[in-house]
Amino acid sequence: MEAVFFDMDGLLVDSERVWLEIETGVMARLGAAWTPEHQAHLVGGSMERTVGYMLAVSGAEVPPATVRAWMVDGMVARLSAGVELMPGAAELLDAVRAEGLPAGLVTSSLAEIADAVLKAVGRERFDVVVTADDVTRTKPDPEPYLTAARLLGVEPVRCVVLEDSPSGVAAATAAGCAVVAVPSILPIEPAPGRLVVPSLTDVTVPDLRALLPG
Repeated sequence: MEAVFFDMDGLLVDSERVWLEIETGVMARLGAAWTPEHQAHLVGGSMERTVGYMLAVSGAEVPPATVRAWMVDGMVARLSAGVELMPGAAELLDAVRAEGLPAGLVTSSLAEIADAVLKAVGRERFDVVVTADDVTRTKPDPEPYLTAARLLGVEPVRCVVLEDSPSGVAAATAAGCAVVAVPSILPIEPAPGRLVVPSLTDVTVPDLRALLPG
């Protein structure tokens, strides 16, 4: 095992409920309602997809750049006030670092939002950070994980990814990485090279190593 990559929203930090809160507020400004079912359509997706979906659902004639600014400003302000790590996240991240393994944060969120989270989590805990601003195609495209592997100089097939969404799992799998899935909002089925667990508290470094051949 050459590196371990962590998703951010819903996997490393308990931010999906924050997204729901901010999305609900923005949709109110657009004159429409927002539900957890709407949010489920966007889990693991990009800001552009989120903004487009919200405008389509609301039918509001507001420039996408304006809605994007509302979303980013709201998320940054909310996350800067504090963010909670998911159960077992800190312990697993510390265990990975104690083994001398490089760790990366790979997220579909914008850099501004990731920076707000990293102020609480600690950017120094990661050897590489890849956000939506660092790629041309976000998850479920494999580019984010291929980019992280390239920056670290490691082979994707010797890396393990921890994800909580189907789009994130699809991105990691397409990149050739082994996957640990901790479903947050949408279900994820077990598959070859994939371990599905209810919480990061159920994952150890030996579990990660066991996913790789040889």
